[in-house]
Amino acid sequence: MCQHQPPCPPADSTARDCARLVAHHPEQGWSLLCNGVLLFEDTGELLPDGSVIDPHRPLGPGRVVAAA
Repeated sequence: MCQHQPPCPPADSTARDCARLVAHHPEQGWSLLCNGVLLFEDTGELLPDGSVIDPHRPLGPGRVVAAA
């Protein structure tokens, strides 16, 4: 899908979230990236092949649990 240089990371790359925005709909909670990935507000993703990436928000400082 990517037509610009340098090309965006492919959808199967761990850097896929760095692709350029093609469409952004914050009122609906999603964005379409140049590599075909649908990125959701909760950080979940839908890849072009139909695979789902669960939300992966980092834990805030108040939510980190220390091991005993």
